Amino acid sequence: MIHLRSRACIALASLFAAVSAHALGTVAGTSIQNTAQITYNVGATTLSTSSNTTTITVAEILDVAVTLDTATVSVTPGATQQELVFTVTNTGNGTETFSLAGLSTLPGDDFDPTPSTPAFIYFDTDGSGDLSAGDTAYVASTNDPVLAADASVRVLVVNDVPSAVADGQRGRSRLSASARTGTGAPGTAFAGQGDGGFDAVVGTSGAHAEAFGEYLAEALQLSAVKSQTVVDPFGGARPIPGARINYQIVVTATGTGTATTVNFSDAIPTNTTYVAGSLALNGAALSDTSGNDAGEYAAAPTPRVLVSLGNLTAASGPQTITFAVTIN
Repeated sequence: MIHLRSRACIALASLFAAVSAHALGTVAGTSIQNTAQITYNVGATTLSTSSNTTTITVAEILDVAVTLDTATVSVTPGATQQELVFTVTNTGNGTETFSLAGLSTLPGDDFDPTPSTPAFIYFDTDGSGDLSAGDTAYVASTNDPVLAADASVRVLVVNDVPSAVADGQRGRSRLSASARTGTGAPGTAFAGQGDGGFDAVVGTSGAHAEAFGEYLAEALQLSAVKSQTVVDPFGGARPIPGARINYQIVVTATGTGTATTVNFSDAIPTNTTYVAGSLALNGAALSDTSGNDAGEYAAAPTPRVLVSLGNLTAASGPQTITFAVTIN
């Protein structure tokens, strides 16, 4: 009886299938050897023999993925250095250098973001997830990222927002990564250009990948409209000493987005005295003492009323503040 025992049997086609299914696969440059063994009987004697050993070296697969890490970024008109965060991953099976490119003039959006200066693309060197002093500017062909198989690098694409954008408009910006060894249709081979001087073969990504992020312009604006009525001591509306001035201020948010930590302040006019207990928000009385609620009357350094309005959106509706003074 003849028994054939094989330690490995791999062809280049099956290697491609493995890389397609997994991010890493067998490391480029790995040597795969195959030796067959035969055992047989001649009379009462058991003999064995081995075949010659075949060797194949795994070629490098060129593959890359680019993913967007940030959701839609809310921006205000004229904002500068607004970052989109991407991750570039070497999904091939060898160490590869990748060239990066950004583009902010894409079809299908409402406005074109403007690439920031002095640099458009940065590496998130300090791992903060946003643009900061410790990040390194990317310079093509100078510090292209060199990534081991399955390794990744976080990249920031940084844009300015035109001042003329309107509320609700969207702008897009793209990051692409390409294998420096070469790109092309899957299966394209670059003889001797892979790890260890072996072949490099383009994988399913074409050795090129890209992703885009989006900015949403939120032109939220707050307006304040103030009105006054006068009640004099005789029941009339003449502004004479002793008359009371009732002030009303209506704060309204329009547009999309959120105004955070909104604080209202109004100085008590010269030659008038604040009427204690007259401060109210949306009809609800507020304390004149700090820390009790959202309102406060402060006598120093200058007399004024203060109201904390918190976070406001268009859905918050008008916020009406009232207080009164008397004419000295």
